[in-house]
Amino acid sequence: MKFIRALTVLGGLVILAFAFGFIFRLPFALSIWPWEDGRYSYLFIGSILAAVSAAALWIGWTGELGILPAGSLNVFVIALTSAIYFFQQASQGRAELFTFGIASALMALVSGAAFLWSRKLPLAASHPTPGLVRVSFGIFIAALVLAGGALILRLPVFPWNLNPDSSVIFGCIFLGDAFYFLYGLYRPVWKNAFGQLLSFLAYDLVLIVPFILLVNTVDPARYLNLIVYIAVLLYSGGLAIYYLFIHPQTRFSA
Repeated sequence: MKFIRALTVLGGLVILAFAFGFIFRLPFALSIWPWEDGRYSYLFIGSILAAVSAAALWIGWTGELGILPAGSLNVFVIALTSAIYFFQQASQGRAELFTFGIASALMALVSGAAFLWSRKLPLAASHPTPGLVRVSFGIFIAALVLAGGALILRLPVFPWNLNPDSSVIFGCIFLGDAFYFLYGLYRPVWKNAFGQLLSFLAYDLVLIVPFILLVNTVDPARYLNLIVYIAVLLYSGGLAIYYLFIHPQTRFSA
């Protein structure tokens, strides 16, 4: 298990490096994205990677491998749906995306195996997930499924113009995130919710300031999208801060 913990920490650090790479648009990170994109899309990718790294580092640090299934399921759904899209596009003449399809399929295979293995690991006793967190997770799941489906259909969900390909992949990410929170409802113990709220907080911290600064320059047609997105960031961030650092029964505990 020490090897798994060390591997999880190392993986978290590598993902964190790529998170900063996308946030600051560094060449080593942008080179792994399959097409050219814009500032806010790269920022979004960075926020997702920051969320993944936060959970991975926390799991590796604490050694609580019993909460790996939620993250593994998340990555499996993202990788599987992305692989389907890449292979579909490659079959339509975009041969350069075949390699990304293979990489995504391998990631789906590894994460699926990790899910099947880790769900058998014991999860140490902890407090039940607080009621407000469970209700919030239900709302997050519904919102992520709806937004993810709309993005896959390339509808205008984000407050900036998306590359059509990125819209589909971001939709896959949202669907994967929905399964992340769904597992938290399936096993409603605080240890699971802690990692999910920590991930959400990392995601929020990356996006909140740039999105607030976007208010004065956003396309008027997308102003409502931006306000809704900011509201979600503020609510989820506040929820995470309260239960991770303030609430007497859950703060600093897993």
